[in-house]
Amino acid sequence: MFFDAELRYNDKIEYIDLNGAGMMKCPSCKHNGTRVVDSRPVDDVRAIRRRRECEECSFRFTTFERVEETPLIVVKKEGIREEFSREKILRGLIRACEKRPVSLDQLEQMTHEIEREIRSLGQAEVNSELIGEKVMDKLSKIDEVAYVRFASVYRQFKDINVFLDELKDLIKKD
Repeated sequence: MFFDAELRYNDKIEYIDLNGAGMMKCPSCKHNGTRVVDSRPVDDVRAIRRRRECEECSFRFTTFERVEETPLIVVKKEGIREEFSREKILRGLIRACEKRPVSLDQLEQMTHEIEREIRSLGQAEVNSELIGEKVMDKLSKIDEVAYVRFASVYRQFKDINVFLDELKDLIKKD
């Protein structure tokens, strides 16, 4: 089984291919040796979170190892196809929730749930509209302001009337 490592430090995310590499470079000093301080399963035991420390400079950082999934293709509105990216969803959620009382853990959990729901459909290709609607559905339950922010970009509101219609629909749901 091959793993990809998701490296998180200073609110940045890097992806490292561990296929046979064996060593993890420190993101601070680039030294080739780190030790694992803590390991624990996450995402319903589909990934491993590792807390690491550089043997050279003692910098601590977190990596996530995840089993490579079968590629999932997203079909955009224009017909363009691209590989599904959970990071793209997470970035959009982070932007929508800026300065809102929503934790990164909540956003990561939401991203995981969206990916799981989409992959459970068992399709090799999925429309971007389905992903956008799932994001908006989950976001509306967590933070209404973040929902409106996301919707304004996703639905590309052309004028204030479309924006007001979306707000009215949101109020009706409550």
